[in-house]
Amino acid sequence: MSAAPLVIEVILAFFIAAFLLYKVSDVRRQNVVATVATFIAWYFSFLIIFILPLDVAATSYNQCLFDQREEPGNDSASNDSTSPVTAFSSSHAPSTCVQPWSYVNSEVLENLWRVIYWTSQALTWIMLPFMQSFSNAGNFTVLGKMRTALIENAIYYGTYLLIFGILLIYVATHISIDGAKLKVICITASNTWGLTLLVLAYGYGLVEIPRSCWNSSRLGYSLQKAQFKAAKLSVERSEAEEELEDVLDEVKKLSERIRYNNPLRKYFDVIMKKCPEQTQSYVQRRTMDDYQDFRERADDDPPTEKSLVALHKRLIKALANHARTQSLWSDMLNDAYEFEDIEISRSSPNRQFVRQFSATTTNPVLRRLVHPTVEWYWHCFLKAWVNRTAAVLLALVTVMVVWSEVTFFNKEPVLSLFAVFIDLARANYNYLWIELISILTIAYLCICAYYTIFKLRIFNYYYLTTNHMTNANSLIFSGMLACRFTPPLCLNFLGLIHLDSHITKDDKIEETAYTKIMGHMDVIPFISDGFNIYFPMLICLLCAATYFRLGSKCLHFLGFQQFIGDDDLTQELVDEGKELIKRELRKRERKEVGDQRRKQWEDKYGDRRLDARLDRASHKERPLTQQNSDERDRTLLLENAEPIDFREEDYGANPLASVSSQLSSYQSGTPLVSLATLTLVSWK
Repeated sequence: MSAAPLVIEVILAFFIAAFLLYKVSDVRRQNVVATVATFIAWYFSFLIIFILPLDVAATSYNQCLFDQREEPGNDSASNDSTSPVTAFSSSHAPSTCVQPWSYVNSEVLENLWRVIYWTSQALTWIMLPFMQSFSNAGNFTVLGKMRTALIENAIYYGTYLLIFGILLIYVATHISIDGAKLKVICITASNTWGLTLLVLAYGYGLVEIPRSCWNSSRLGYSLQKAQFKAAKLSVERSEAEEELEDVLDEVKKLSERIRYNNPLRKYFDVIMKKCPEQTQSYVQRRTMDDYQDFRERADDDPPTEKSLVALHKRLIKALANHARTQSLWSDMLNDAYEFEDIEISRSSPNRQFVRQFSATTTNPVLRRLVHPTVEWYWHCFLKAWVNRTAAVLLALVTVMVVWSEVTFFNKEPVLSLFAVFIDLARANYNYLWIELISILTIAYLCICAYYTIFKLRIFNYYYLTTNHMTNANSLIFSGMLACRFTPPLCLNFLGLIHLDSHITKDDKIEETAYTKIMGHMDVIPFISDGFNIYFPMLICLLCAATYFRLGSKCLHFLGFQQFIGDDDLTQELVDEGKELIKRELRKRERKEVGDQRRKQWEDKYGDRRLDARLDRASHKERPLTQQNSDERDRTLLLENAEPIDFREEDYGANPLASVSSQLSSYQSGTPLVSLATLTLVSWK
C-alpha cells in the first residue's frame, strides 16, 4: 500500500478549496468562524470527490480476491488480506490479482469516510444554518445574535423535524427500529433531499455548460448578451445605490438624536463603523457638540435598541448588495470591452490585437509577455475553435450521463456506459484507467451540480461573485449546498458504474468502504426501490426543458427580463446596454487621459510641487499673529462674497463712478473685498 496518492489528493483538495474561497470571499473582513466552517464544508466535499476513485480502484482489487476465494478448489487466496468490497462480479476469476499502485486499506478508508461524512452532515444541517442566521442578525452582542439565530432557525428545524417525524412514524408501523436502523433513516432522509436538489442541478448544468461553451465561440451573441446584462445590471446598481443612500440618510438623521450621553450611543457607534468614510465624516462634523444635554422632542418616537437592530441589519444587507453590484458592473464592462476589442481586432490588417485602452485588460502581466500577434491569433481565431471543440466533447459526455442515468438500473445487458468502461478497465487490471475514468466522471458531475450553485440567484438573497465580493450569507449557503450535494452525488455515481449491490441485486459483490458507512435505503422500501432508482430519470425531462429554454421563456412571459434572441424587449435592452457601455467607455478614457497627464505633470514638476507643499506646511506652522488673523478674516470675506453682475443698464455710461459710490459705503476694514470688486470692474 502506498500512501502517496492519498496524501497528494488530500493536499490537492485543500488547495483547491482554499483557492476558491479566496477568490469569492474577503477572508480578512469576514467572520473567522463562518470562514473556517465554509472552508471545511468545501474541503470535505472535495475530499469525497478525490478519494472515491481510490476506493473504486481498491474495490476492484478486493473483488478479484473475492472471486478467487469463491472459485472451487482455489485456496491460494485464503490467506490473503481480505477486505469487504463493492464491485461487479466476473464470470471468470483471474489467476492472479495485481494490487493497485494507489491501494488503500479498507479500514483506513472507512475511518476517513466516517469523519468526512458525519462532519459534513453536522455542518450542513446544524452549524451552517445557525451561522447563516448569526451573520445576518443585526444585534450588537453575541448573545443577541445567537438568540436571533435560534429563533429564525426554529421554523427551519421545526419543518425538517416534522417531516422526519412523519417518516419515522411510517417506518415504525412497518418494522422495529433500533439504533442502526435509526442511523440509516437519518442518512436516507438527508440523501433523499440531497438527491432531489442534485437532479434539479443536473437538469440545468448538463445542458447549460456545453451550450455556454458553444455560445462563447459566437462573438456577436456574447457581445449582445453582455449589453443585455449591462442594461439589467444598471437598474440593479441604481436600486442598490438608492437603498444604501436611504439607509445612510437614516443613520445621519439618527446621529442628531443619539448623542454621546445617550445609553444607545454604543450601539450607534457599531453602526457608524460600517458606514462609508464620507458618512462618518459628516456625522463627526455635525456632532461636535454631542456632550450637551439631550432630550427627545415630544413629536418624535425615541429610538430603541430594536429599531437600531433593524437599521443595522438593513445596513449590512445594503452594503453587501452595493458592493456586489459594483463588482458585477466592473466585471461586465471588462467582458464587454474585451468582446469589442476582438471585434475591432478582427479587421486589423496587420493581425495585431488592439485594445481600446489599457484598463480593459484583466491580466496586464500576461499582456506584456504575450506578443500582440500571438494574442490576435488566440482571440480572433483559435479561441472560438477551442470553445466549439470543448462544447462538442461536453455535449457527448452529457448524452452519456443522461443515457446512463436512465438505464443504470438494468444489469443484463449492461446499458450504463460508465459501467462498461469500468468493467473493461478492471478486466485488464488497469487501475489507473479505473481511477481516471472515475475522477473525470465525478468531476464532470460535480461541475454540473456546482455550476448551478454558482449561477443560482434567489432574489439577491444568494449570489456568489469573484473579486472577494461574496458576503458571508451567500458563502455559508454555498457550503450547505455543497455538503448536501456531494454524498448523494457519489452514491449516484456508484449506481452508474454498478457498484451498488442493492441496485444491481447481485449478492456476489460486497460493499465499498463508502457504502458501508452510508448504508442502504432498504429500511424505507418506496425510497430504496422507487425514488432513488427512478427519480434520476427526471433528468431527461429537465435537460429537455433547459435545452428549449422553457424556464427563461416562462420568466420572460411573467415580466422578468430574460435574454431571448428575437424579441422586441430584449432588443431594446440590448440597445440600452450598448449606450451605457459607450458612456462608461468615455468615462474610463477621460480618466485614463487625466491620469496620464497627472503623471506627466508629476514627473515634470514633481519637485516644485513638493517645495510648494513644504512652503504651505511651514506657512501653517507660523504662530497666529494679529496680521495672520486679519488675513484669515479677509480671505473668509472674499470666499463668502456673492458675485456681482455688472450690466450697462444697471450702472449707466460710467460704471466706475457708480461702483465707486457703492464702495464708499463699505467700511474701511474690508480692503480685500474692495480690491476684488475693482478688479472685476476693470476686467469689464
